[in-house]
Amino acid sequence: MTDTAENGLTTRWADRVHNAPRTGFRPDIEGLRGIAVSAVVLFHAGIPGVSGGFVGVDIFFVISGFLITGILCREAAATGTLALARFYGARARRLLPAAGIVLAATAIGAAILQPPLQARQVLGDAIASALYAGNYRLALHGTDYLAADAPPSPFQHFWSLGVEEQFYLLWPVLIIATAWLMRRRRAGSAAPLPYLIVLAVIAAASFTISLIWTGTLPPWAFFSLPARAWELAVGGMVALAAVVWSRLPKSVALAAGWTGVALIVVACAHLDGRTPYPGVAALLPVVGTALVIVSGCAETRFGIGRVLSVTQVRAVGTLSYSWYLWHWPVLLLAPLTLGHPLGRLGAIGAIVMAGGLAMLTYWTIENPVRFAASLRNSAVRSLACGGACTAVAVSVALALLVLVPAPVGHGAAAPSLVLTPRPMSPAPALDPHDEAVRQLMAQAQSAVEASTQIRSVPWNLSPSLGDAPGDKADVFNNGCVRSWREVGQPECASGDPNSATTVALVGDSHAAMWNPALEPIAAARHWRLETLSKVTCPLLDLHITSPYLGREFTECEQWRGQVMARLRAEHPRLIVVGMSRRYGGDFGFVSYDRAWVDALARLVAQLRAIGSTVLVLGPIPDPHTTVPTCLSGHIDDASACEPTRPVAVNDAGVAAERKAAEAGGGQYAELTPLFCTAVSCPFIVGNTLVYRDDNHLTVSYARVLTPVIGALTDRALAHH
Repeated sequence: MTDTAENGLTTRWADRVHNAPRTGFRPDIEGLRGIAVSAVVLFHAGIPGVSGGFVGVDIFFVISGFLITGILCREAAATGTLALARFYGARARRLLPAAGIVLAATAIGAAILQPPLQARQVLGDAIASALYAGNYRLALHGTDYLAADAPPSPFQHFWSLGVEEQFYLLWPVLIIATAWLMRRRRAGSAAPLPYLIVLAVIAAASFTISLIWTGTLPPWAFFSLPARAWELAVGGMVALAAVVWSRLPKSVALAAGWTGVALIVVACAHLDGRTPYPGVAALLPVVGTALVIVSGCAETRFGIGRVLSVTQVRAVGTLSYSWYLWHWPVLLLAPLTLGHPLGRLGAIGAIVMAGGLAMLTYWTIENPVRFAASLRNSAVRSLACGGACTAVAVSVALALLVLVPAPVGHGAAAPSLVLTPRPMSPAPALDPHDEAVRQLMAQAQSAVEASTQIRSVPWNLSPSLGDAPGDKADVFNNGCVRSWREVGQPECASGDPNSATTVALVGDSHAAMWNPALEPIAAARHWRLETLSKVTCPLLDLHITSPYLGREFTECEQWRGQVMARLRAEHPRLIVVGMSRRYGGDFGFVSYDRAWVDALARLVAQLRAIGSTVLVLGPIPDPHTTVPTCLSGHIDDASACEPTRPVAVNDAGVAAERKAAEAGGGQYAELTPLFCTAVSCPFIVGNTLVYRDDNHLTVSYARVLTPVIGALTDRALAHH
């Protein structure tokens, strides 16, 4: 996406190679940039046929590695060192002014258009992106299951620029070190072989990391320099061997170019979001791009370079950097401006608009700054200009963080909800445990009914909207809730460690979110409570794939087997089963379908065969939005975020689950009255916020419901 001004091919090593390959400006590379940015933009716009358009970024990486390595190694070969100030000054002059404008404009747009809570998160992304560390912020967020479904940031595309900038910082240092070592050994610094060896080692190590992390740490494999450096290194190795490529037979060069384009087209058309990436799949665009560049080192009459050098294709390449910068924020913020999703035609209009902004930026910012004589002749002034642009972008984001404070409700104080079992008069016909559950459910239902009248978010909301995302149980932070790639289950017990009564809370993250409700019950009744949980992994014996990992979820199936073996060995007195009901077809099954219901009946029967009482917790309503974020944008009308009951609850599915659980010999707790009326499902009950994200309870509300959960467990044990 960068370095068009330096689009020249390094081919001579201090004039030691006389038969130099094609030198000077490479129009085919500029055209290749146009292909790369078009792939990315069309992919982000959701245009059919480019499901793998994200590989355009890999094309940019190879091109950058090729051009930058040529520039640096030519200077090192000629002088034995590098003028780092001049190099970084050129990079700053080339990259930072346009990036600073886009960063500042996008930050302002996000602050105006997005809900305050989301806007504050995005402004943090802006600061990280301005400092070219956004890729690591994304990697850290991507490893957090609770952030997996968060809406994308309008600064998300800056991750690739972060990778390139980090490469620019490290690669000159390695070149200087290599040149110094060659001089020390009196081998001369002009020969390309030492640099090739260094790059080959980097490429091999990075590709190995990429392969490993693609299977174990996908966000880090995708976003981080260690897993992407090999792509830039491949481009660098192509540059260092340019003399060799220039001597290829014309027929070989011709075949290489068209083969390379074919690999790129295959990658764009056949890869998709389910492909484990980068991993082995990244070889398609990387090798393809390398072959296209190699082909261009030798002129061929019918080569792909002739096509890429067409004026229209090159024009897109000329605007590639600015178009890349603008297209993503426009695509994300345009729907907020219009008040509705873009649709396909709207998305096309958005990327055309981004192209217009790119042209404006190119004419008024990029070129004037890049070619300003006062800056080109002074590395210090170039660095100062780039630093000022970055400082302005960061300052804008910081100022907006002050102007967009964490949202706080200012509605009237709401009463706290306290559920208390009332003394019951003797009535032989009534089961006291059933009556306790009925009373507590009725109290909760009354509070839910009353809460439907709340309009403005109460000032005493607990937790506050800003604190809500972090209001999660300790088991989510201490390793008890296993992440996607983790197997096994550590000892996660609370309550009385010496108790003869063990209660096991088992399932995915929707089981673990009930831990704060069960812990005080275990302490009061002197139980030993075990929490056995793994994200997106229900205990049901269903074959499962993971859309997050893009493959068969073998870790889930292994974890299930380990947990079932542990339960058979420990014989808990009570097993409480919890699970999300948000599983769609991309997991290999769908919540409430026949396979799901049958698997639930089998699971309950298997657990009953252990000798345990089984209590299956029914679903919580699906809010269909990130609740704190939505409420932060509707402080004075909380009901605007609430779903209706038919949207939030599958009553037919709940009935089918109840029947299956009871058929297997267990008990079923229908929890819907704790959240919904017959019409709607409010997000605030009393003064308590119900959800911390788009599907998990806050610790605060789970604890409010402790008496109900306690009555349900008591009833289950009594009936057993």
